[in-house]
Amino acid sequence: MSTSQKNKEKNAQNSLLAKGISLSMLTLVSRVLGLAREMTKARFLGTSAFSDAFGIAFMIPNLFRRLFAENSISVAFIPTFKNHLEECGTSEGKQKTQDFISATFTLVVFLTSIFVIAGIIFAPLILRIFYADKNSMEEAVVLTRIMFPYLFVISVAAFFQGILNGLKIFSPSGFTPILFNIIVISSTFILSRFTANPARAMAIGVISGGTIQALFQLPFVLKNNWKITFVNLKKAFSNEGSKKVFALIGPTIIGMAGYQINDIVSSALAARAGEGIVSSLQYSLRLQELILGICAVTIGTVILPDLTGFAKKNLWENFNSLLIQSIKIMALIAIPVTFYSLAMGENIITLIFAGGKFNSESTKMTVEVFNFHIAGLFFIAVNRIVSPAFYAQQNTKSPTIAGLINFAVNIALASILSIKFKGKGIALALTIASAANTLMLFIFLRKTKSIHVGNILKLTVLYAIKIAAFSVIAVVPVVLTKNYFIKFFSRNPRIISQGIPIFITATIFGAIGLALLFISKDSLLKTAFEKISKQK
Repeated sequence: MSTSQKNKEKNAQNSLLAKGISLSMLTLVSRVLGLAREMTKARFLGTSAFSDAFGIAFMIPNLFRRLFAENSISVAFIPTFKNHLEECGTSEGKQKTQDFISATFTLVVFLTSIFVIAGIIFAPLILRIFYADKNSMEEAVVLTRIMFPYLFVISVAAFFQGILNGLKIFSPSGFTPILFNIIVISSTFILSRFTANPARAMAIGVISGGTIQALFQLPFVLKNNWKITFVNLKKAFSNEGSKKVFALIGPTIIGMAGYQINDIVSSALAARAGEGIVSSLQYSLRLQELILGICAVTIGTVILPDLTGFAKKNLWENFNSLLIQSIKIMALIAIPVTFYSLAMGENIITLIFAGGKFNSESTKMTVEVFNFHIAGLFFIAVNRIVSPAFYAQQNTKSPTIAGLINFAVNIALASILSIKFKGKGIALALTIASAANTLMLFIFLRKTKSIHVGNILKLTVLYAIKIAAFSVIAVVPVVLTKNYFIKFFSRNPRIISQGIPIFITATIFGAIGLALLFISKDSLLKTAFEKISKQK
């Protein structure tokens, strides 16, 4: 590698770490509070029928949110908005961008309103997918109707986030999930005594929290001199920018629909497999999302605008360097976490969720599915990093096809494995499908001549193998000593009996891992230390 290439890779690495630090901290707090929200749910609902009903009811508007709001913003709105921003040097270009914002906002409000009204009306029909017995879904219908408007408010929030992220302003959007989780937790504790059951109190918290997410970001958008106004529907649909957004969204909706149908079918299989399986899968996924939120979502959010800029300017060396460093960061975080979680999963779940309605059976069910979920952590993280590489080039077709393959593999395996293995089979199916998705994304990436896929894949595999080897070495002392620590502190309250062994073993694991990285002169560790030194 030439000196110029090394400098470009180092600059990309430094820039990525600098931008990611602030958002990572906010995301860390958000994910911890998200975990606290699940702990609240576990305490009040456990793995009961009410818990399953809430999980299914909350999942439905969330599916539409991911399909339309998040998909539209990340895949289509941000790249198009970035292109408009580059033309803002003139008054005409500024007005053109403002017209694009107004048109998009109008369409977001109009289309999500239609979906919300339809969802509320047809909630009983939608829920028949998940419930074989019509009488058993009455509470789920009530909860779905309470929470379906969440789709509207969170879509508006996602639109504001798209504007801010396009301007490379990440902190306000990173802070709003913190507010959401605080509101949901508070509502559950405060309102449970006044509602028919705690699930309804949580549902009220969801719609309230989503509203605050949107309102909190609005002042930051206005502060950057962008107006949030409506235009008539004819202008909204005919705007050149909104047309481009629709053109980009169209193919990806098919692929994203595959992901969402994955969730629907998996949840339907889980709901029909037995009481509590839906909830155990969701508790397990919440732990996984804690890690993904800190690393994959953060890095993915930060790199998309930069990748888009590099692609537009044909700076492919910078593009490749940024992509390589992002995947390496994923490996450095996800692989060690996977090994440690497999060794200490039961203790982690007991510490976080046990108590109240979450009994020993709930713990057992959640641990069983968590072991299969966490095995796919690295693949899911890489998928959320590689996908922006396509979106930055306005290539939505390839990830769409990969999504459909993921859908087919997951549905086929979940349908088969859930019969005998129930929740464990559904979790394993998701992990295998995620690995298949990663493979297909790299295959499709080879068709982009400007991206050095062979080099990216070689460096990724070699680095992943190194980190996996280090993780194996670091996890051995954890496995050998954990029972001693657990027995020693067993007579204490749960936070001590589980928390201290987890802390001690995590410290041992982390210290050995850091030592191995230091001995091997790991480039990412070196960059992190340099960054910390400069800040002092």
